[in-house]
Amino acid sequence: MATAEELAAQQREISIAEFFEKNRHLLGFDNARKALLTTVKEAVDNSLDACEEAGILPELEVEIIDMGNDRFRIIVEDNGPGIVKAQIPKIFAKLLYGSKFFKMAQSRGQQGIGISASVMYGQLTTGRAAKVTSKTGPNKPANYFELKIDTKKNAAEIVVEEEKEWSKERGTRIEIDLEASYAKGKQSVDEYLKQTAILNPHLQLIYANPRGEQYFFPRASQTAPPIPEEIKPHPYGIELGMLIKMLQYTTQKTVLAFLREDFSRVSNSVANEILEHARLSPKTKPKAVSRQQAEDMMKGIRNTKIMAPPTNCISPIGEDLLLKGLKKEINAEFYTAISRKPAVYRGNPFVIEAAIAYGGDLKGDGTVDVMRFANKVPLLYQQGACAVTKAVSETNWKSYGLEQSGNNIPRGPAVILVHMASVWVPFTSEAKEAMAHYDDIIKEMKLAVQEAGRELQKYTKKKQKVKQELKKRSYIEKYIPHLAVGVAEILDLDGADHEVLERHLVGLLEKHRGKLDTLEFDPTKNTEYDEEFAKIGREEEDDGRANE
Repeated sequence: MATAEELAAQQREISIAEFFEKNRHLLGFDNARKALLTTVKEAVDNSLDACEEAGILPELEVEIIDMGNDRFRIIVEDNGPGIVKAQIPKIFAKLLYGSKFFKMAQSRGQQGIGISASVMYGQLTTGRAAKVTSKTGPNKPANYFELKIDTKKNAAEIVVEEEKEWSKERGTRIEIDLEASYAKGKQSVDEYLKQTAILNPHLQLIYANPRGEQYFFPRASQTAPPIPEEIKPHPYGIELGMLIKMLQYTTQKTVLAFLREDFSRVSNSVANEILEHARLSPKTKPKAVSRQQAEDMMKGIRNTKIMAPPTNCISPIGEDLLLKGLKKEINAEFYTAISRKPAVYRGNPFVIEAAIAYGGDLKGDGTVDVMRFANKVPLLYQQGACAVTKAVSETNWKSYGLEQSGNNIPRGPAVILVHMASVWVPFTSEAKEAMAHYDDIIKEMKLAVQEAGRELQKYTKKKQKVKQELKKRSYIEKYIPHLAVGVAEILDLDGADHEVLERHLVGLLEKHRGKLDTLEFDPTKNTEYDEEFAKIGREEEDDGRANE
């Protein structure tokens, strides 16, 4: 039998890099095609975050080169603020290093894993180092690194470090060689970049795929989105263990100051009310609070009415820019966009936005395309596990003009877009491919798509009404000659009067049909249809009385 001492000798600490090296599927590297998309996604997301945090309109170049033998080189270059020399190895070659994990403000990245995991995957499948070039200003040198990851230590291994000339004023360029596969389709890099351009209308993007095809996505907005401001945690989102931890590490001298300064939306009076419910003295030192007293503080928080957290920590797209993004990349005949008011889950503010494109070049012989976004990032995998899919499927789309069988994705010539903006998106895994089924979030998603659906319903009903009206008029046009003959016989008119009567009936028909032909289907002017039909009806009544 092995002794306890012998078993203990086998134990050792596991590096986070070693863990993900062995379990890379958790990060989105579970197959060759997905590995290509994940790497491009992580590099593009980092570039967009950096540009927006610096208030720079992003200009990105993405290139994928087929190196043969199922190996590809991914190059992503931006015009962002650049990265200081000391941080380059840590950002690209150390897992769980970054500034966004504790920051309560909207951003694409969260854990500080993505791009370094891509470097690790490239190193694992090709043995080659990642190449990074970064420059922070026009009068500064560009720093060039070739990096690998020491997975046992979760630390950067610098292969090459030097300064070099670079014509860009500032920015960052990364090159990663990896084993992958490329294919077009709904889960391709091409589709990811197209959807990124839709939801980031301030982005200018040039993309060259492995087939030598080049795509240019011009920006539709010259205004950078507002920079989300960092906020403090809200009391309603705090759990007991986190509260105890915060009490131990706070720099405040009293629990009154702790509640007032370390949380958002807690004024002096609110803090006093919480402590009164908890039967705790305001002068108590935070580090002296026992576990039971902390639990009493939690009860005090639940029994105190506290304002919802501020929403300047999130940066939704907005209805106007959503429409611009859709119109830029999707050729449809109808567009609508909805941006809901901020809501809260677990103390975290979030905004749900929805948009619909309908008709035009969109195919109507299958299910609608559902575009899912979280903090402006497209989600292309695990659609069935996502809260967006649940919200869309459980909405009754028949009443909005689309076909639907049970609680399934509707069918028809449409694109349904749903975006969640939040300080902390509840993803189902580290790969960030689907959003978890929180009831508060699904409720807001349903309300957003229903509101957009009602605008679609108005449009489809008006369109059907016009179609039916034109169909009726075509019948009338067909039988006008016979009608003229019958009326002429009844009134005993001669040939000349008969011709005048027929011309009058044709002219009357053309007059009203012309109004329908020139009527634009503008969803922002829904009353135009009703007013036009009412006007036509009144004129027909007047003409009828005159003819009589």
